[in-house]
Amino acid sequence: MDLQAIVDDIVRELEPRLGEGKVADYIPELARIDPKQFGIAITTVEGQTYKAGDAETSFSIQSISKVFMLTLALGKAGEGVWNRVGREPSGSAFNSIVQLEHEHGIPRNPFINAGAIVVADMVLAGHAPREAIGEYLRFMRYVADDETLSIDEKVAQSEQKTGYRNFALANFMRGFGNLHHPVEHVLGVYFHQCALALSCVQLSHAGLYLAHRGTNPLTGFSVVSPKRARRINALMMMCGHYDGSGDFAFHVGLPGKSGVGGGILAVAPGKASIAVWSPGLNKVGNSALGSVALEMLATKTGWSVFGT
Repeated sequence: MDLQAIVDDIVRELEPRLGEGKVADYIPELARIDPKQFGIAITTVEGQTYKAGDAETSFSIQSISKVFMLTLALGKAGEGVWNRVGREPSGSAFNSIVQLEHEHGIPRNPFINAGAIVVADMVLAGHAPREAIGEYLRFMRYVADDETLSIDEKVAQSEQKTGYRNFALANFMRGFGNLHHPVEHVLGVYFHQCALALSCVQLSHAGLYLAHRGTNPLTGFSVVSPKRARRINALMMMCGHYDGSGDFAFHVGLPGKSGVGGGILAVAPGKASIAVWSPGLNKVGNSALGSVALEMLATKTGWSVFGT
């Protein structure tokens, strides 16, 4: 299978549609991004990377960071994570407060904002916020095998100034006793994790451990156990695209996690880690062209976990 030809074809086929969707204008720094960009990178478990389009352009990974923070939290708290956050799809918007009231401050899963805020609280345990952010950045450099990764401070500050809904979610959970640190500290970590800037190539490297039973084949480093990698993939399949997760599984059939920066990380277990990026979002907050590109890729490669 010629993966380079496949990614080149996808970029060529999507070129007339560049700019589709709507950028995340509620985060001022993201509102300024040129929507007419699209990148794709595939890194196989053999260590080959195939890229096309704007695959080397850095973007704000936003909610894709939730996968990596969950990996860190599981390393620290083990299965105890699941006492404070659920494992079920939410069926409501990523920043909804309604379910939290019903479920006494226990978020439905780690990939909606409320769940990710609880996960950030777990990673913060025993640290000052700056140390927790440092631990996350070191971990990301480790899994991507790239010391140049950095956090976009402007995006972090932009979110800090406008993240009222996240402050409401965090205070609400603090009220239910499911947040153990001061809200400002937890959200400081959360906004910084989301503001990490990666290119498609870097992101496809970072996600490789999830495609290869918990070990990064580029470095040989073991990141998590095979069982834990499998479970993170299962959560990505069920909950990785907010209230569009079922639709994504239906069309693409790969575990994935989207972010409102326009990126999507997808995993073809045993085969490859895939990153796509296009800033315009569809109505549920996932990259419009990125979702289309992954459906095209799944069709061309037969990589859907549900068979060809």
